[in-house]
Amino acid sequence: MAFDYTVLKDPFSFKNITNTSTTAALVKTGAGVLHAIIVNTTAAGTVPIYDNTAGSGTLVGTLKASIAENTYVYDCVFSNGLYVRPGAVGDYTVIYR
Repeated sequence: MAFDYTVLKDPFSFKNITNTSTTAALVKTGAGVLHAIIVNTTAAGTVPIYDNTAGSGTLVGTLKASIAENTYVYDCVFSNGLYVRPGAVGDYTVIYR
């Protein structure tokens, strides 16, 4: 039986990032909400998070290099876009709306 998504009032979307390419880093254009970033596999590089459609501009935050696997909750709004580009190959899931 398939899940009935209509029961969710305003569901989150997700994007899994497993490389450091610029195209993989653009999560969303326009305004939205960053709910959380899940670190599935730790990597040696930092993970900067920008309110932009590129890796510059307003920095929302940065996950430090070699951060432990965990869920990091932000629950913050962004205006221009959401851009998350890891500095090293790892496995990250970005939860946003």
